Amino acid sequence: MWQANIFTNFPEAFPGNLGVSVIGKALTQKMWHLNIVDLKKFPAKNDRIDSYPYGGGVGMLLSPITFEKAFNSLTENEKKFKRIYCSPRGRQMTQKDLEEISKTAGLTILCGRYEGVDQRILEAYEFEEISIGDFVLLGGEVAAMAIVEGIVRLIPGVVGDCESVHDDSFQQSLLEYNQYTKPAIFKNIAVPEVLLSGNHQEIKKFRSNLSKIITMQNRPDLWAKYVSDNIKLK
Repeated sequence: MWQANIFTNFPEAFPGNLGVSVIGKALTQKMWHLNIVDLKKFPAKNDRIDSYPYGGGVGMLLSPITFEKAFNSLTENEKKFKRIYCSPRGRQMTQKDLEEISKTAGLTILCGRYEGVDQRILEAYEFEEISIGDFVLLGGEVAAMAIVEGIVRLIPGVVGDCESVHDDSFQQSLLEYNQYTKPAIFKNIAVPEVLLSGNHQEIKKFRSNLSKIITMQNRPDLWAKYVSDNIKLK
């Protein structure tokens, strides 16, 4: 069973989004496991888990002593999981990352708060700094939920229709095509006729072309990667 270990100052934030919809159902059905480690239970000194940074500056940093105690609460197998620290200075998480992690035994995520964590935690425990976008949050909890949700939905059996996962944005370096439902006309905007034709080959071609157009317009970086990847395959 795939497992997520999440180290946080705010365990009450979980399961949050991870407890609803198909992800929450899969959690209840024990298709994956969520292990929340409350850092406040492992004080370094005088019931404190953080301290002021050397050299001055605002905010507080998580103590490496606190993290060491918390990390040692894991089993030997859990200590072997890939480790991620959610940080805006890290490289951006990709769909490929999620796919690779979903095939492992689990993932350990450290959620920073306030000014962050002592750098020696990241170095000594070989954390990879990962960002979910070029913006700053108050802490890593929301980012951790996003990462875990992205991984769990890839676990076989969690999402009922495997094709829906395969067609999602970023799966083929392309963004997802537009989709429509009833009624056929809404506010004078009609569903593209090809989708009503019943010709599945033409529908597939239409959606593929639409994905390319949307990617080209909205994410030229992804479009360049798609073109480059396809040139290499030829």
